[in-house]
Amino acid sequence: MASIDLDKVLDKAWADKSLPEILGAPVAALKGVSDRDGELLQEAFGVKTVSDLAELKYARWAQALAALDVAPK
Repeated sequence: MASIDLDKVLDKAWADKSLPEILGAPVAALKGVSDRDGELLQEAFGVKTVSDLAELKYARWAQALAALDVAPK
């Protein structure tokens, strides 16, 4: 089962929300993502929500490529 420390990845206003609320939240709910970043993601890729970002094929491709990198760091 996957787990994540919500305090580390979400702005404080979103840390106590339910998972469906978080997934439907604007990407600016993620710590370090500004409202302007969210606007740019929407313009470039049609990403409006955290769920949209998670489903973005380019992000998935990048994650898959990074998973292939087994070289020691």
